[in-house]
Amino acid sequence: MPGEGSTDARFGEQGGQLTYNTYLRIPQLLEQQDPKSSPQAHDELLFIVIHQAYELWFKLMLHELDDARDRMLAGESYLPRVRLDRCKAIMKVLIGQVDIIDTMTPQDFLEFRNRLAPASGFQSVQFRELEFLSGLKDPGYLDRFRGLTDSERDRLRARLDEPSLWDGFLAVMQKAGFDTGDYDQRQSGLRRIAADRANFGQLWDLAEALVDHDQALSLWRARHVLMAERQIGTKPGTGGSAGGAYLRSRVELRCYPELWELRSSL
Repeated sequence: MPGEGSTDARFGEQGGQLTYNTYLRIPQLLEQQDPKSSPQAHDELLFIVIHQAYELWFKLMLHELDDARDRMLAGESYLPRVRLDRCKAIMKVLIGQVDIIDTMTPQDFLEFRNRLAPASGFQSVQFRELEFLSGLKDPGYLDRFRGLTDSERDRLRARLDEPSLWDGFLAVMQKAGFDTGDYDQRQSGLRRIAADRANFGQLWDLAEALVDHDQALSLWRARHVLMAERQIGTKPGTGGSAGGAYLRSRVELRCYPELWELRSSL
């Protein structure tokens, strides 16, 4: 073994067994951008990088939200809020990334848009997982999705069957002694939590973190609508959806309507 104060040259910058490139698999990552236009449209690389970055952030959000849900199902309230706070920060990044897409003009997008069909953001399996996990479960997506692999279909089915974040929150309420069997019982419990933050502060903070998550998803949808309408106007989406009209129809969706309805009774 090396003596005290000596340096083992097999590790770190001298030995190089683990480097920045090998740990993050940078060469493999940078090979994943494959523009389809020929000659290559200048802005196609931007389009690909932005959407690949979205998918990486979606992966991290699923990692955080799965843990938040599982901990709530076990009755925890502190770490689930921390996980939700992190996802709120990630959503700010996702919304901000749309500003980069907006630097692409409609004319530049048209140079390669016809190469995308029938691919569409509608087909993002991870985003649908996020919606299902957040409580917006729609079995119809499994029929409307084009090109799902068997493993992707299994993942979405599992998300439909498993508890949502709302189920996790109700488990925390139950552990605190609140009845959650029906709407009136839940609203009564939520009003009590809201009125007694000295005793139920962690529960209230957790409820507000869920509202933050819900609000961030809605802001993302609204920003996405404006981006799509700026790029393609009222044209259908590349995947066959109604484009901006479809996106706009989803802006008002709420994952946790009972937390929003609570405001009217405070």
